[in-house]
Amino acid sequence: MNDFEQACREEYQSVKRFLLRLTGDEQLSEELTQETFYQAMRAWESFGGRCSVSTWLCGIAKRLYFTWCRQPKALPVEKQPESRVDFTDELLDRERRLRAHALLHRLQEPYKEVVTLRTFGDLSHEEIGSLFGKTASWARVTYYRGRQMLVHMMKEEMHDEA
Repeated sequence: MNDFEQACREEYQSVKRFLLRLTGDEQLSEELTQETFYQAMRAWESFGGRCSVSTWLCGIAKRLYFTWCRQPKALPVEKQPESRVDFTDELLDRERRLRAHALLHRLQEPYKEVVTLRTFGDLSHEEIGSLFGKTASWARVTYYRGRQMLVHMMKEEMHDEA
């Protein structure tokens, strides 16, 4: 088994979980996971090992997700009138998630990456610290500060809309 096949076996579920947390949609997360590994296969030779395979794959997955978010989409057709409330709630939740991701994308590094890895990648502070060559305490503080920045940005955005 070559290195890429081994990485696929070891990291497939973690990348899929990462995307499921980003998208909130099982089918979409599966599609984006497949595309992530396709892109990774094409770029495997250029992977320089400057970070872990997991971080590299989640970076590809995140870029694919943000590309997907920017694409215009047709709204699904409602089949039953009684589903209108659920459909509206779903659209509002999706809009809130997209706003949160847009704000997250505006964070400076390393806050953006640390918050993304912790929140969507389900990585521990120890794992994140290790990825950056820092301590778990550094990851904990960076994550906390990044979250505080996001909360502040959200409050500002809500204030601007009012």
